[in-house]
Amino acid sequence: MITVSTMEMRRRVGDILNRVALRGDEYLIERKGKPMAVMMPVEKAQAIRRAARLRLGEWLSRPNTAATDDQAMKLANQARRAARSAKRKA
Repeated sequence: MITVSTMEMRRRVGDILNRVALRGDEYLIERKGKPMAVMMPVEKAQAIRRAARLRLGEWLSRPNTAATDDQAMKLANQARRAARSAKRKA
C-alpha cells in the first residue's frame, strides 16, 4: 500500500485514480501522519464487503446467539476487544 498525504492526493488525484483503476494500486491517505482513508479498486472493496457479509451470516446462524440484551452486550464487547487487538497486531 502506497502512503500519500492529503496535499499530494490533491495535486495528483488524476494520476492516482488511474493507478488504482488500471494497475490495482492501493493508497493510504494521511493527514499530519494520521491515516484518514484508503483508496482501492472497486472490485477489491466489493470483495471485502461480500466476505464480511458471509462471516456475519455465519455468525448469526450459530446456535449460541444471544437470547437477552445482556448476552448481546457481552458478545458485542468481546467482538470489539477482538477487533481492537487484531488491529494492534497489524
